[in-house]
Amino acid sequence: MLSAQTDFSSNLPIIIIDTEGDNIPDEPKVRASMKIIDNGPGQLNATIDDPAGYNGFIGIERRGSTSQTVFPKVGYGIETRDADGEDLNVSLLGFPEEEDWVLHGPYSDKSLIRNALAYHLAGQIMDYAPRIRLTELIIDGEYQGIYLFTERIKRDKNRVDISKLTPDENTGDDLTGGYILKLDKFTGETDDFPVQFTSRFNADTESEQTIRFLYHYPKPEDISANQRVYIENWMNRFEDALAGDQFLDSLNGYRQYVDLPSFVDFLIINEISRNVDGYRLSSYFSKDKDSKGGKLMMGPVWDFNLAFGNANYCGGAAARGWGYDFGINCPDDFWQLPFWWDRLREDPIFLDLLNDRWKSLRRNLFSDERLNGTIDSLVAEMGNAVDRNFNRWPVIGEAIWPNVFVGDTYEAEVVYLKNWLTERTNWMDGAIQTLTSTESALSFTPLQLSPNPTSGILKLSGLPTEQLEELRLYDLTGKLLKRLHRLSAAEQINLGQQVPGMYIVQARTAEGQVFTGRVLWQ
Repeated sequence: MLSAQTDFSSNLPIIIIDTEGDNIPDEPKVRASMKIIDNGPGQLNATIDDPAGYNGFIGIERRGSTSQTVFPKVGYGIETRDADGEDLNVSLLGFPEEEDWVLHGPYSDKSLIRNALAYHLAGQIMDYAPRIRLTELIIDGEYQGIYLFTERIKRDKNRVDISKLTPDENTGDDLTGGYILKLDKFTGETDDFPVQFTSRFNADTESEQTIRFLYHYPKPEDISANQRVYIENWMNRFEDALAGDQFLDSLNGYRQYVDLPSFVDFLIINEISRNVDGYRLSSYFSKDKDSKGGKLMMGPVWDFNLAFGNANYCGGAAARGWGYDFGINCPDDFWQLPFWWDRLREDPIFLDLLNDRWKSLRRNLFSDERLNGTIDSLVAEMGNAVDRNFNRWPVIGEAIWPNVFVGDTYEAEVVYLKNWLTERTNWMDGAIQTLTSTESALSFTPLQLSPNPTSGILKLSGLPTEQLEELRLYDLTGKLLKRLHRLSAAEQINLGQQVPGMYIVQARTAEGQVFTGRVLWQ
C-alpha cells in the first residue's frame, strides 16, 4: 500500500527499490529488487504504473566520500543482477547495456542540477561523459527525492572506450593499455595489493604535498605486477618530459604522450564550472594500447556537486580567477593538483587550441543563451518533483555546507546559478586571451621595470593594481626560471641572481590581465 508521500505522478522516471528491510551499507552491496517506471518521452509516470523500465534484482550500497558523512541524502551505487545474484548487463532509461550505475542525490546543491549540467556540457564536447537522467527515488516505501541516475565510470565500449586488459597480458603491445587512473581521495594501502603509486613531482606549494595516482582500471586487486610497473614508468616518462627543458620539442617533448584536445576540453569543463575539486579529486585519465594511439586522454569528468559557485572555500565560488590555481588559493589542503596545468600554459600550441576551442564553443554550444536554455530545460524537466524533493528535504532558506548563496526560494537558487555562470563565462572570454607564453608575450600590455639593467631587485609600474596574483621570470628560450605568488607591485621584488643577459618578466593580476616586459641582467 502506497502512502500519500509515495503516491504521485511525475514528469521524471520513478525508481522504487526494496531491500526487504536490510540496511544499505557503505560496502559491500546488499541484495534488493528495483522497479523503474518510465512510460517514455512526454508521458507522465505514476507510482502505480507497471515498471516497464526495469523489474528485477540489484545489489546496492551507499557511495560517496564526504557526501555520505555530511549529508543525510546519500548517494548509491547499484549493480543490476539476475535471480542468482550474478551481474546482468541491461539497458536502463535508454542507456547502453551495462551492469554498474550510480544514483547521485543533490543536497547542498539546491538547484538540483549542477552535476546534470556539467555532464550535459561535457557530453557535448568530450569523447564521453556519463549519460544522465533525472529521476525520483523511493527506497523501502520512503520517498527520497530527486536523484541523478548516471553511469559509473568504467572501461566499456560505450563508456571509456579503451582496450580490455587482462592479468595475463604482460608483454608487448598487450601490456601498453588500456589503463584508467584517477586523482582522488584514498583509504590507504591494503595488505594484499597496492591501490596507488606516487608521482615523482610534488605539488608546487610550500608543503610540497605528495601527488598520488590511483588505479581505477584494471582494479587494484586485478592489475598484475608487470602492469603496475609499466604504467608507473610510463607516467614517470610523461611527467619527466613535461617538466624537462625540452618539453616543447616536437620529438622529445611532452606532446608525444598526451592527447592535447582532451586536456583542453577537460580544462574548459572544470573552469566554466570553477570546480573546487577539479584537477585534484574525481579526476580521471586513461591510456589505450600503443597500437591504438597510446596517448594520455583526460576524462571523463565527474562530481560537480560543489561547482558552479557552490563552495565557500578555496575560491570555489569566485566567478573570476582560474580553478587550476588551487595551490595558490589553498596551499595547505592535503589534496593538491599535479604541476601539469601550470606547465601547459607555457606551451603556445596548447594555448592556441584552448583559445580557438573556447571561442568556437562560445559562438554556439556555450553561448549565454544556450547555457541558460540548458538550465531552463533541466528545471522544466523536473516539474513538480522539485516541490516533493524540498518537502522531503526542507533545506531552502538554510545554509548547508558549503553554500555561499542561500536563496529564500528554489527560483532564487536557479537565478543565482544562471547569474554566476554568465559572470564566469564573460570573465573567461577575456582571461583565456590573456593567457600567454613567452613566444607571444610581447603582444600583450607592456610592463615597466626599473632599474633596467638590473642586478635582480626590481620595481614594477604601469599596472592597474598593486596586488599581483603571480610574477614569472623566463629566459629567452621559454624556460621558466622563477615564479612568485601573491605579492605587491609597490614593493621591491627580488628575482635573484641570473646569468647576465636578457630575460622576460610577466605579471598577472587577480583579474587575469597579463603584463610583460624585458629586463637586462648585468
